[in-house]
Amino acid sequence: MAPRIGFFTRLLENDTAANRYRFALEQMRHAEACGFTTAWIAQHHFDADEGGLPSPWPMLGAAAATTDSIRLGTAVVTLPHESALRTAEDASVVDQLSGGRLELGVAPGASPETLAAFGYGGENPRELFAAKFDVLRSALRGEPIDDTGLTLQPLSEGLESRIWQATFSSNGAARAGSAGDGLMLSRVQPGSPEISINEAQNPIVDTYLESLPESDAARILTSRTLVVIDEENRESVTAAARPRLEELAARTYKISGESLTDQELFRLTNSYFGTPEQVLEQLSGDEIIARSTDVSFQVHSIDPGHELTLRSLELIATEVAPQLGWALSDKVLQKV
Repeated sequence: MAPRIGFFTRLLENDTAANRYRFALEQMRHAEACGFTTAWIAQHHFDADEGGLPSPWPMLGAAAATTDSIRLGTAVVTLPHESALRTAEDASVVDQLSGGRLELGVAPGASPETLAAFGYGGENPRELFAAKFDVLRSALRGEPIDDTGLTLQPLSEGLESRIWQATFSSNGAARAGSAGDGLMLSRVQPGSPEISINEAQNPIVDTYLESLPESDAARILTSRTLVVIDEENRESVTAAARPRLEELAARTYKISGESLTDQELFRLTNSYFGTPEQVLEQLSGDEIIARSTDVSFQVHSIDPGHELTLRSLELIATEVAPQLGWALSDKVLQKV
């Protein structure tokens, strides 16, 4: 299987919100020019250190207006926070603006604090997700809403078949598979640091494929941290990235990364980093990418800055993807 490649951003450049948004749009356009198939953006309420974009819809609308072919996705809308009907409306509008290029990723995870801020204090996020997901899917199908007889407008044909569910668990994978939805996997898998990403995520993929109806094609999107650099930038990028990678290690595995070497820290956080030759060797052992239909690459938590992010996209497209047989679009690289 040759996965299609995508770009994913959480908009974490150390700059103003306006510049973060401008950088994200430029990066998505550059990914399209490099032949990437998809561009994904994250949604994070309140916590700008985790993600710099609270609402994906204005950003995706702007991206739709300034790109031609790259598919645009949410990774993810955390549905328990949101109005299911309003999410269906916003998604449908963006899908129309983009000419049917929207991919709709959703997830159930939500913190108690954020739920309370949106008026859902004390409620179970997974129960909220289940109820709202039913409303979202029904609306996208054009089915009447409750007893009102009202239906979604505009109705985007086929959008309901472009839903992806993000999960860390086999239970979530079974839910996504049985519904015929796509499966979204993270760059890291919470749990023991002694368990590799392959050991942790292979059972999730297995469950998804076992649960998928025979009539539905598998859709598996794997997210990975990948920053490809020219050798002269190695030392400075490594030094700047280390505090963020230590924080990721502490948050994910509850261990300190201070005593680890740089290479140990990159391995622990499943962060692929280096020159094209170096990342080719690192990526060759990723079994989950090999089982995926799509892979989206983010620069977080290395975060090398806007210009080196653009350069990394070029190096992935010209030096890494061809060697691994990853699928690029027919777009011609416009800048090297």
